[in-house]
Amino acid sequence: MKKADIGVALYLLAAVIFFIVPISSNLLDVMLALNISIALIVLFNTLFVKEVLDMSFFPTLLLFTTIFRISLNVSSTRLILTTGNPGNVVQTFGQFVGGGDLIVGAIVFIILVIIQFVVINKGSERVAEVTARFTLDAMPGKQMAIDADLNTGAITEKQARERRNKIQEESAFFGSMDGATKYVKGDAAAGLIITFVNLAGGTIMGILRGGMTFQEAIEHYGVLTASVIVTTTLLAAFTLTGWIFILKSVGLIG
Repeated sequence: MKKADIGVALYLLAAVIFFIVPISSNLLDVMLALNISIALIVLFNTLFVKEVLDMSFFPTLLLFTTIFRISLNVSSTRLILTTGNPGNVVQTFGQFVGGGDLIVGAIVFIILVIIQFVVINKGSERVAEVTARFTLDAMPGKQMAIDADLNTGAITEKQARERRNKIQEESAFFGSMDGATKYVKGDAAAGLIITFVNLAGGTIMGILRGGMTFQEAIEHYGVLTASVIVTTTLLAAFTLTGWIFILKSVGLIG
């Protein structure tokens, strides 16, 4: 087993554990920083892609990072409701984006949700669908072109086999991306539901157990909830933007 395989296994294992086991705010900070680093590394790598298959692992990576992001969402929700402290990373994002103000944070949150759903998710999903469909439609023509070159002696049997394998791998890649973008779209919808659950649950906890007034509770937990969603939305945006950069780099979109 390769070291990379062990790393991926530990990454997924951590995601599964975070669904079940409560973690400290310090550990959540580390995991969020790790996820942000991975998203940025992937984004920068997509800028220098020359062929689609250079990033053939991208659909799998997209699924793994989405699972990990959902698990961090669950962990941050647990921390907000139990301790009211989801960590420095979340609070820093909240202060940076909304200035710690509920109204400003709510407006920025609504804008980011619209951008994620209407622009990033919808656009990525549509691009993946169209690219997968056209790639499949073009396969017979490409296969016939390879057969014609082979019959005229323009290429060898080995070259023809390599070209056929490449066509099949590209088709599998775009088909996988089509499914992966739908998965991320579901993650965005789940994040929106988690937002309202956090806000409602936190407000109730603050009033009943924290001795806060309704205004104090909704302001405190509203800012924290918006901060969590802003953080995870940016992570999703980084990764999905990488998909657009891949298509741009290989000339599949203008």
